[in-house]
Amino acid sequence: MDQQATILVTGVNGQVGYELLRTLQGLGRVVGLDRAALDLSDLDRVRAVVRELKPSIIVNPAAYTAVDKAETDEATARRLNAEAPAVLAEEAARCGAALIHYSTDYVFDGTKDGAYVEDDATNPQNVYGLTKLEGEQAIAASGCAHLVLRTSWVYGRRGKNFLLTMLKLGAERPELRVVADQIGAPTWSNSIATVTAHIAAQGLAAQRAGDANWWRERSGVYHFSATGETSWHGFAEAIFDTAMGDKAPKVLPIPASDYPVPAKRPANSRMATDKLARTFGVQLPSWDEALRLCLAD
Repeated sequence: MDQQATILVTGVNGQVGYELLRTLQGLGRVVGLDRAALDLSDLDRVRAVVRELKPSIIVNPAAYTAVDKAETDEATARRLNAEAPAVLAEEAARCGAALIHYSTDYVFDGTKDGAYVEDDATNPQNVYGLTKLEGEQAIAASGCAHLVLRTSWVYGRRGKNFLLTMLKLGAERPELRVVADQIGAPTWSNSIATVTAHIAAQGLAAQRAGDANWWRERSGVYHFSATGETSWHGFAEAIFDTAMGDKAPKVLPIPASDYPVPAKRPANSRMATDKLARTFGVQLPSWDEALRLCLAD
């Protein structure tokens, strides 16, 4: 255990940040900051905090994730999703830290027939996806050692997410209509945090062994979602089957065109995670197994 390593974690009240505070314990000095302590919209404050802490690793799960609201609040989305990560990356380069940053399947347009790989062309269809892509590009341009982890359909037992919405509505209504023509991999926040901690542990162990280039040699984009695939409708049915059994509401499949929202979503959010497995020897659990673990937690 390297007690000298400082690991800075942003957004610790969010779904992933909350889990990271637990999974990173024991790897060093974990400094978790919520919005009150580190508001990412205050770029000068971001710079000051990193320079004061001089972390070995910066883990940045904080983001503007209100996908529909971003369509009319582009400036705020860009500040949190692109400009703040750019500053974190610049400061990581300055102090020699590695930056672990989370991105999204929404950088793709969803028209590919099959799972996306990391080198596929990006073409975001909404402001959220666009600003997250700008964040990816800014990090790469900074020259810092970095891992950009693209995940998808994040859920957990806290915050606002599809799982909690379905459990609430399922207790109130006998019948629900859920989109069935958008395909992806629901990814549990705990899975994200657990596998992130495994990677961080590898990097810190390599540094202790004298491999100063471990992070830089592995820098780049990785797809970081659960394995397997389903639709929102399939996800909802699995939630109710697991959590409610015979008391589950009826779930009717509908096309996305029957549920209009401000931000366009990709029809195909499948992402291949082979690069992650090859590079780090890790993989997130299947979406259905993770759901069972989440609901049993």
